[in-house]
Amino acid sequence: MKQRILFLAKQYVTLLTIFVVQKVVFILVNIGHADGATFLSCAASLWHGLRLDSPAACYLLVVPLLATIASCFFRRFRLRRWLLWYYIVAALLMAVTFIADTVLYYFWGAKMDANDLMYAAKPRDTLASLALWSICLAVAAVVLVTWLYYRSLKLVTPKELRPLCHRWHAVWMLLAAGALFVGMRGGVSESTANPSYAYFSQHPFCNHAALNPLFNMMHSLAKVEDLDNEFSYMPRQEAADLVEPCFATSDAVTDTLLANPRPNILMVIWESAGSDMVLNDSVAPNLMRLSRDGVLFGNCHANNFRTDRGLVSLLNGWLGMPTTSLMKMPDKCRALPGLASTLGLYGYTARFFYGGDIDFTNMRGYLLETGFTSAEGSERFAGSRRKSSWGAPDAYTMLPSVVCNTPDTPFFHVLLTLSSHEPWEVPMQRLADDRRNAFAYTDSCLGVLVDSLKALPLWDNLLLIIVPDHGAPLSSRQSTSDYRVAHIPMLWTGGAVRRARSIDAMMMQSDLAATLLAQMGIIHADFPLSRNVIAPDYPDRYHFAFHAFKNGCNLIDSAGVTRYDCTSGLSTAVQGNGCQKQHSRFIQALLQYTYQYSSKL
Repeated sequence: MKQRILFLAKQYVTLLTIFVVQKVVFILVNIGHADGATFLSCAASLWHGLRLDSPAACYLLVVPLLATIASCFFRRFRLRRWLLWYYIVAALLMAVTFIADTVLYYFWGAKMDANDLMYAAKPRDTLASLALWSICLAVAAVVLVTWLYYRSLKLVTPKELRPLCHRWHAVWMLLAAGALFVGMRGGVSESTANPSYAYFSQHPFCNHAALNPLFNMMHSLAKVEDLDNEFSYMPRQEAADLVEPCFATSDAVTDTLLANPRPNILMVIWESAGSDMVLNDSVAPNLMRLSRDGVLFGNCHANNFRTDRGLVSLLNGWLGMPTTSLMKMPDKCRALPGLASTLGLYGYTARFFYGGDIDFTNMRGYLLETGFTSAEGSERFAGSRRKSSWGAPDAYTMLPSVVCNTPDTPFFHVLLTLSSHEPWEVPMQRLADDRRNAFAYTDSCLGVLVDSLKALPLWDNLLLIIVPDHGAPLSSRQSTSDYRVAHIPMLWTGGAVRRARSIDAMMMQSDLAATLLAQMGIIHADFPLSRNVIAPDYPDRYHFAFHAFKNGCNLIDSAGVTRYDCTSGLSTAVQGNGCQKQHSRFIQALLQYTYQYSSKL
């Protein structure tokens, strides 16, 4: 009996050691995201992370425990041979989740969970964000780490187990099974083990370092689409009473931005173009030139941090969702309000253009479900034009012959760019910094597109909307959770714009739908989470911006900025004093209202 208990104990300690080493490597690789966390705070992640390392180890011990129980009924039980393939699978699972989490955190500044599995369905497009050397290094690391884990588990496993004959041995095995069950649930308290067990710090990086990647992935699998119960902080009516008045803006227009209320519309969604990156003449001289001739919404904020979520905010007037993506849910997409479907009722033809894989993250299905008559991707372009890891560079898509070559009128056409994206590979080298150079390249393509459109008769009745899908960190050391990343420009230009001006009202991507429809004389009641920021009653509303990132969000208003962690429920005053408590309550109401509303779609 002693041999069996000792074997399970050694396995447990070995797994804990593996998880602690993982945390050390995670911290060293991603120290650039530490954001002011001290050495002691980072080191404390190793200790606090044990609260989840232990349940993860207990889950992995279930098969070895069953093997030891089975051995009681055999005269000679070759334990290593029985557990050989299990060790390979377990080692590979631990290695893949650890390496993927560590590498992706370096680029995204966010922990990997089950929501990221949707990107794995299109591995070619997922890997396009990474440089070739990092992919090769990651694969080599997975192979090496898998072998090390396998060897470690095998090393503490005896070749054979002796048979048991005493009846009390069965009792000991039952006690071992009970102890393992308690360990799996994280103790005997009412709550079971969940990611918040590892949270202990005001620094998100320290909490992320403490979070066991394997446990986090397995736990999130059961949570990914439980929208109705994802956030429940207060009675539903109380959440509605806090949220609904903020969005109840009128359809009235006293400030007309358009010379013609029913223009043709071309929306250029510029990949990752945050204000800090592109609102300067060194990176984006064409955008700056156009902003002087159009309507610039200078206090606009992104609702989200990824393209699949940013599109839903822009095209459907929906708030950011930090733990899920509606784009991957066909039944939800079908029920979402949409600019394409609404404008379709007024005779508009809606088409979508993209130089990359239009099926990535269910994009084509989402677009067709929400009212677009066609969605064209990289298949439109000859193979010779697919010159980047993501697809056709922007020079091949930002052309009038691509985005405006249609006899249909009126039209609502949307172009999603792709070149200003990791790994920042573009066919031009104007700036030394690759990241900024990629945005400079897209800006040059934008200049060509606009100059070409101005030479065509359709320019006189064209509304050109330039807006990013989300912002991008200025460097690899800035996290997507930084509220400054959310600040984006939105520009309306074209012959349909009545006059140049700047609008400083605080707004967010989701407000585009209501604002545009109101300018066109179309009721926006079907867009419950979108505000008409030109409405005469908008100054009387609470002005705020809501920016969702991975498992968290920022609330931005005139009083300051509060960052909220959805896993732990902790909030941090990033800017301003005295508003954190009020912000936290409103954030909770927004999350609850948005998720419960989404669950009913």
